[in-house]
Amino acid sequence: MKMMLNVSTRAIGFVMVVGLVAGCGGATTPTAAPTAMMEKEAPTVEAMPAKSTEDAMMANETPTADAMMAKETPTGDAMMHDETPMADSTMAKETPAGDAMMMPGWLSAELVDARSGETFKIADFKGKVVLVEAMAVWCHNCLNQQQEVKRLHENLGQREDFVSVGLGIDSNESADLLKSFVDKNGFDWMYAISPVEVARELGQLYGAQFLNPPSTPMLIVDRAGEVHPLPFGVKSAQALEDALQPYLQ
Repeated sequence: MKMMLNVSTRAIGFVMVVGLVAGCGGATTPTAAPTAMMEKEAPTVEAMPAKSTEDAMMANETPTADAMMAKETPTGDAMMHDETPMADSTMAKETPAGDAMMMPGWLSAELVDARSGETFKIADFKGKVVLVEAMAVWCHNCLNQQQEVKRLHENLGQREDFVSVGLGIDSNESADLLKSFVDKNGFDWMYAISPVEVARELGQLYGAQFLNPPSTPMLIVDRAGEVHPLPFGVKSAQALEDALQPYLQ
């Protein structure tokens, strides 16, 4: 009986020893786990600097910026290249436009002097002052106005730098009819029948009333070829002289 107790006591002691050993072994397991985690995390942290987000961004941004610069430079050059001919083209177009404004087309139209039969252009008198009256043979106001022009010529005397032109704008009137009218009234300056295109341009440039003879439309062409319309209505010789004086000086 004593032997059985001893055996049992030893067995229990053995079991307790095994349990303690097992307990110690179980206690060491959690200690090993953090170590393994640290061992796994350490290389991850060390690997990140080698391939950091900032480095990756910089690596990606550099070629992107270079690509943008590479694209922007030729674009700017292309713009400069395109703008230059456009500016030249504009300048090329502006020059004739400016000349056209200074010298309207009707000034260069060919006219035939009803008195002499000679061909002339008002542009031929560039450097002189020209008084132009749009008129018609049947127009009573026109006759009154031309009588004032006759007095104007008498007041000014013979001037080489002054010319008067009576421009018949009624397309139904002929050069022969105009000549008879001029000779009958003793008007000794130039008269001509206006071509249709001249009458049309006068109306476009200075207004439709310029094609209405009873309005006695008149204009002054100065020495440079610039046109200055005068007020409508019959103008006295003195009023005409006053209007012409700034251009005759």
